[in-house]
Amino acid sequence: MQNDLIKALEVLKEGGIILYPTDTIWGIGCDATNEKAVERIYQIKQRSDQKSMLVLLDNPNKISSYIKEMPDVAWDLIELSDKPLTIIFSGAKNLAPNIIAQNGSVGIRISNEPFNQNLIQKFKKPIVSTSANISGQASPLNFAEIGQEIIESVDYVVKWRQDDFSNSQASSIIKLEPNGEIEIIRN
Repeated sequence: MQNDLIKALEVLKEGGIILYPTDTIWGIGCDATNEKAVERIYQIKQRSDQKSMLVLLDNPNKISSYIKEMPDVAWDLIELSDKPLTIIFSGAKNLAPNIIAQNGSVGIRISNEPFNQNLIQKFKKPIVSTSANISGQASPLNFAEIGQEIIESVDYVVKWRQDDFSNSQASSIIKLEPNGEIEIIRN
């Protein structure tokens, strides 16, 4: 894993794109504060930039750096969730403008996957995470299901967990309003 971390970190710092395992499915990622890198992911996925992507962090204490107001209930949701949880927060800030939805929101997930944890800690910024597929196609459940077009379009393919063939699942998604109101988007 160490060599993968070094190379992935180097690519992220240079504004490049990585293909990497997450706590859910394999993802395409970049520096979530780099507008050009985010735009490149939209191009790779052939996806409208009107459909926002989420960002990964390694620690819930960092969320407040990227949103204007952290509803108290968010702490409980993160702590009590028994599977990966993406929370859509209002009032996104300090991120590339094209990662923020038109309504000013951003989806954030705290990843507990060891590679992600180490990478984000060393990078000191959030990273984009979006499924490793062309928009509209099925999300790959493991590395073997990722299309060659995606693999060839990124700057670095992480080797860590490529041989893990367990079928992963996408995260649950909820929208959390500043007043604590919750809307379940995907269970």
